[in-house]
Amino acid sequence: MIAPQIASRAQPDYADRARPLREALQKNDLWSPHQAAARRWSIGCVSLEVTQRCNLDCTLCYLSEHSEAVQDVPMEELIRRIDMVADFYGENTDIQISGGDPTLRDADDLVQIVQAIKVRGMRSSLFTNGILATRELLQRLAQAGMSDVAFHVDITQERKGYATEVDLNALRDEYIERARGLGLSVFFNTSIYAQNVADVPMLAQFFSQRSDVVRLASFQMQAETGRGLLRARDEALTQARIMRLIEQGVGETLNFDALIGGNPTCNRYATAITFGRGINTRAHDLFRNGAFIARVMRETADLRIDRDSVFKAAGSIVRAILKRPSLAAAGIIAASEVAWRARRSLALARNGVNKISFFIHNFMDASALQTERLETCVFMAATQFGPMPMCEYNARRDEVLLRPVPLADGQSWQPLAARTTYSLAAASAAVTPAQVAKVYPIKFLKGRARAVALETRHATRAKERA
Repeated sequence: MIAPQIASRAQPDYADRARPLREALQKNDLWSPHQAAARRWSIGCVSLEVTQRCNLDCTLCYLSEHSEAVQDVPMEELIRRIDMVADFYGENTDIQISGGDPTLRDADDLVQIVQAIKVRGMRSSLFTNGILATRELLQRLAQAGMSDVAFHVDITQERKGYATEVDLNALRDEYIERARGLGLSVFFNTSIYAQNVADVPMLAQFFSQRSDVVRLASFQMQAETGRGLLRARDEALTQARIMRLIEQGVGETLNFDALIGGNPTCNRYATAITFGRGINTRAHDLFRNGAFIARVMRETADLRIDRDSVFKAAGSIVRAILKRPSLAAAGIIAASEVAWRARRSLALARNGVNKISFFIHNFMDASALQTERLETCVFMAATQFGPMPMCEYNARRDEVLLRPVPLADGQSWQPLAARTTYSLAAASAAVTPAQVAKVYPIKFLKGRARAVALETRHATRAKERA
């Protein structure tokens, strides 16, 4: 049974919600002075999938082969999962409203979800490919209390009219303008694989030059999900290589070791301060003095930071530092080091001083999950059975998604009932792309199953013509 297995992994401790993660980090020798996980936050983030439907068919898709046949999770169940996340991890937890693409749900639903997260003292982000994320929708969600919007844009999505990552920059700029001035932090997610890894320097520079709006650029390394058309990762695609390519793009060596978010095999993180705007932007490593950054994080771990405002967040940290004379003295030295290295860029400050973070996600292949990394995971999925490490969830999607969900009235919600005449048993038994292709009409198929169905259809038509 899946439920007891997940429930036993991480029971909430209301006195110390970070304890399960901290103990897992200690057990796996990952508890160091630079470890941010289980200090400032009890979990990195939690993904709340509000739909399995998507209006793209990415070659690195992580969705289930059955995703288009799975109806949207009832609002009652989503609110229950939001409550569960609050119970497990407490206030200030980051919840990603994702899918599929969440914008395929009704806008009123999204507003209600954002409000439910906000009223429980947590932060919400919309994770979308941007196609339906209009400015009007983003404004409405921002007014409801949403903190961030993350746009996923890259060539694995095979958008018509955009053959290269450079071509997609026009779309990225369009999305930036949609969100500008709405009080939202803007993130960009980019799936990285052999065909676009050489574009990482260009992308890092592009995002850095727009750091007046873009706060985070996440590079997500290819993983074998068993579903998308792309398969095993090129061995030359490593975290270290992507770090160097990001540095090449921003023209600065970055400290990816100052703060560690969970397991460094899974996540790497660096932050730059930027001066100026556009092509005149100059970036400098904000975490160069890693010992000081780690010390600030440890000594202010209990500080409640308003992360919805960069200036308020910085102000609260500075005030906390100034209250500690020894830390303040170290801070003066660290700030002087940054100022000295950035001395030639300071003249650009009149055009803006901003901050941008670079994140590298190294997801596991579905067939090669590692216990140590699952135990120390800081990126969870909110399932009906409880929080679950994202890589494990991706590997076990059908096992989780296709199970009935009990509702408050004693009835059960059937994931497939409203979208297809095919039975749950038939869907559960279809495990290969070829078998899935026989279960659903082609309009429900994506990835490998769709490729198999199209190949079969073309072969049949060719045979009929002969």
